[in-house]
Amino acid sequence: MAITQAMATSFKQQLLTGTHDFTNGTGDTFKVALYTSSATLGAATTAYTVTNEVSGTGYTAGGNTLTNVTPTSSGTTAFTDFADTTFSSATITARGALIYNSTEANAAVVVLDFGADKTSTAGDFTIQFPTADASNAIIRIA
Repeated sequence: MAITQAMATSFKQQLLTGTHDFTNGTGDTFKVALYTSSATLGAATTAYTVTNEVSGTGYTAGGNTLTNVTPTSSGTTAFTDFADTTFSSATITARGALIYNSTEANAAVVVLDFGADKTSTAGDFTIQFPTADASNAIIRIA
């Protein structure tokens, strides 16, 4: 089992067919679900699954709804990102996460690999997204 950080290949194809709407406030709903080290997630992941999803106090199956940053561009790179999200008062251990589009059949967008198990015990479990710019945003098309 392994979690490999990647943009889902299916997501790349779906961008070309106009499946996803990242318009802030009126677009699709994007969520982030947390997974244990037993999960197998990577570029071939096509949709959200409950298999090996984290469970515990302060975590609800399906994860948190994300607030996206309005898509923009800089130079020749288009990008979007998300606001940090917190699972409050959580007692959980996660090895990675899946960002997915719950509006569009739970379609996979991006797999995040935390590099190691991350744990919170009756505390906040926060995912901090990178700066929303052409060099760092979580979703970049160059």
